Parts: sequence; structure tokens; C-alpha cells
Amino acid sequence: MYHAQSFAENGFVTDLIGYGVGSRPIPALERLPKVRLRYLPEPPMLVKWLPFVLGAPIKIVHQVVSILLILLVCIEVPPEFIVVQNPPSIPTLALVQLVGRIRGSKVIIDWHNLGYSILSMKLGKSHFFVRISRWFEATFGRYAYAHLFVTRAMRDFLIEEWDIQGYKVVLYDRPPRHFHHSSPQEVHELFRKLQPALSRQKSLRGFLPEASPPYSTAFTQTTPQAASINPQYSSVSYAHRAKITSPLITPKSEAIPSYNRLRLPTLREDRPALLVSSTSWTPDEDFSILLEAIKIYEERAEELSSEASKSLPKLLVVVTGKGPMRDKYMEEVGRMQESWRWVRCISLWLEAEDYPILLGSADLGVCLHASSSALDLPMKVVDMFGCGLPVCALDFSCLKELVKDGENGLVFRNAPQLSEQLEQLFTSFPDCPSLKALASSVSSSSNRPSTPSNPHVPKQFIESDDSNDRWTWNTWDENWGRTVRPLILSDVNL
Repeated sequence: MYHAQSFAENGFVTDLIGYGVGSRPIPALERLPKVRLRYLPEPPMLVKWLPFVLGAPIKIVHQVVSILLILLVCIEVPPEFIVVQNPPSIPTLALVQLVGRIRGSKVIIDWHNLGYSILSMKLGKSHFFVRISRWFEATFGRYAYAHLFVTRAMRDFLIEEWDIQGYKVVLYDRPPRHFHHSSPQEVHELFRKLQPALSRQKSLRGFLPEASPPYSTAFTQTTPQAASINPQYSSVSYAHRAKITSPLITPKSEAIPSYNRLRLPTLREDRPALLVSSTSWTPDEDFSILLEAIKIYEERAEELSSEASKSLPKLLVVVTGKGPMRDKYMEEVGRMQESWRWVRCISLWLEAEDYPILLGSADLGVCLHASSSALDLPMKVVDMFGCGLPVCALDFSCLKELVKDGENGLVFRNAPQLSEQLEQLFTSFPDCPSLKALASSVSSSSNRPSTPSNPHVPKQFIESDDSNDRWTWNTWDENWGRTVRPLILSDVNL
């Protein structure tokens, strides 16, 4: 969707093709006049009840007819570029290659992962369908006007294994421009909104600090501390307020707090540490690692509770997302935390607009993503960094292209290691030097030029190795403007 937005903002009439069921288009796409949304019809309901070997072919035939109808008939003017995201690979890679030849369009493949590697997690690497999928992906993904990769590791792998042809550009995922670190005011409003959902969580009763909505939440407060309030304010004389000696002058009452005593929301010193993890609750994300880590944290917090020199705070773990293994793990968590005093773990489903505010409100993020191909990067970490949130992430081969261990986050390989990191970062919360150092690194961004304002000034595109390991950060607009924009405008038919 962000590619469609960037193309439209650079003057291209842009057709976005996809299924209507699921996530809604980002608001910018609904506002931009050059964007046209074209929805594919859903496959017949019967497909969902058929075995995979029967349902998959029917679904593919349905997709072929639907996509060709839009690309060849509904879009009357041949497009300059066709951008296709991979996966899914079957049948879209073959279809865009066919349409590109028929209509003279330049095909750009946006490689997010390898489709056959995802299928292998379900069927096994040696399965016949997995071998067919790999052949299909290699055959129809080899040639394109340009290839976009989410990692250098993916680019190098596909060059070596499949000898892909065309321009090759590494375009790291970046969050949209509205992702940012949440202000205390935003934190306050978010937890006021979440108050009903939190109050329904039985495990949180007696765990969170007392709150008095709308003046305070478990994480924020808007009123002065009780010790600083003048006793005379506890009893206000409304009869005295009603006395007016002049139609133009109202006497100032000493019993009414003046406006400058009203405070904007601030973070509470007695708040629990807030840890956020986003998961799809699928086998490629081992939630048991986090579960074991917070169990160890609970034991360590109890041990240190009697020591004055070193202490750990209460820890609220919020897990977002939906998936097939959610109920299983949350039932296990519920049984474990019945006897816990220092840790609570809850699952929340948030509205799209609330998700970045929660990330920006948290103290730490945890990523359990284990790539099926070991060549892609977790988008959830990208979102967390976009909200200024440091991350502890499960290690795999190309993670270092995003998470620099000890610089913008920490990398772990097992539950005991994650637990040690939680103890290191949350000791003496909320005044935690280690956590503040990571957060400061994430919050700082690189000073890269943003997308030029004149969309019709083509620039010469030069492929670069881009092998610098130095940690930098920028927005999607800046990243797209630096890498993709010169590519498309260097050979566009103006």
C-alpha cells in the first residue's frame, strides 16, 4: 500500500489491486485523487472446506481469471509499471509477466520473502508442492525490469541461486510517517480508552496502581500529588463563587485553584514497566520463549524484592494480534500467573489507529519472529523502531541488518538470555540507564533527504552496493525517494 501511495504522490495514476476482506487501505490511499482501488472477488466459500490438494487449484484458477480481467480489461490505459509483491507467488508472478509482455509494462517485483519457504513450513521441504512452488518462483521471478529486496541477504541469495536479471535495489521496510513516540497526553488518552478492556481482565485486579479516570490512569496522572494540595481546596464554597459585586468584575476566590495549578498528563513514578509483543500466534513465532522468560523474571523480582540496592518493577506484558495458537498459550499464561506477584501477561486486539500509540507508550518491545527463509526482516520491529521503542529480538541470520545488538536493541537466542536482558534493562525502573541508552539510539534518525517536491525531474539511477553496516534510520518517504524514485523516473515515458 505504501508503494501505491508513493507512486501517486509522485504524479502517477495508480491502481491498487487486492482483496477487500481484511485490513482496510491506509487513509492516504482513500484521499489521494490519483489512486483507484480495485478489489478482487473472494474465492467460493466451498474452497475453505476442501482439502488443500483440491482447494488450492480451484483458488488459483479463480485468482487467474480475476487478476487478468482487471489487468487486461478494467484498466484501459496500459500501465507504465506493474509492481507485484512476492509472496504470494502463484499465480501472480506468471500473470504480471504475461500482462507486461502484452501491454508493454515494466514489471517490478517487491521481494518480501520466498513463497516456497513459507509453504515448506506447512508441508515440509521435500513435498512435491514445495518443489513445484520453488520452480515456479525461480522461473517467473528471474526476469523483471527491477527487483526490490527487504534485505541485502535476500538480494545476494537470489543473485547467486537464481541469477535474477534486472535492476536490483535493497529497499528496507520503514513505518509510515504517522508512527512516532507517544507523548504523555497520548499515553493518557490511550489508557483512558483501554480502561474498559483492562478492567475486564481478572488477572489485573489489584495488580495495577489505582486510577481515577479521567484524571489518572495506571500509567499517567493529571493532578498534583496529594501532599502538594492545599487543604483549603478540599472544600469549595460554591455560594462564595456565586457572589458578584459588579456586573464587570468577579471577585477572585482564594478557595478555587487557579488555572496554572491544572497539569498536563505526566507518567506516574509507580507505574509498571510496559512490554509489548506483536505476534501472529503461528508456529514460526515461538511464544513459549517469552512465556519462560517472564516466568524467570517473576522469580528474580521476588528474590530482589527484599534488597534495597537493586529492585525490579512490576511488569505488564501486552501481546497484540490474533492467530490459531492464541487461546492455547493464554490459557497456559492464566494458570501460571495465578500465583505471580510481579508479572501479568494479557492479550489485546487494538484498532489500527491505537496500535502505534501503544508501541510509542511502551518501554520495551519483544520480537519472536523466526524467518521461514532467514532472508526477510520482521515488520513488527520496523514499527517499533518507528515509534521510538527499543527491542529485544530473537536472533536469525540476517537480523543484524535491522537490529544492532547493544546499539538499538538486544538480540537473544533462548528464554534465559531474554530474561537476563529484561532484568538488565528494567533494574531501578523508571530510571534505567541501559534502557534509556537504547531508546535514545532508536529515537535519533539519519538526516537523509526526503522525496523531492518536483515529481517530473528524472535522475540517473545508479545501482549501489549499500553494504554499510552503520545504524541509520529514516522514514518510508525518505527511503523510497532515495532508492525507488530515481529508478522509475530514469526510464519513465513522460
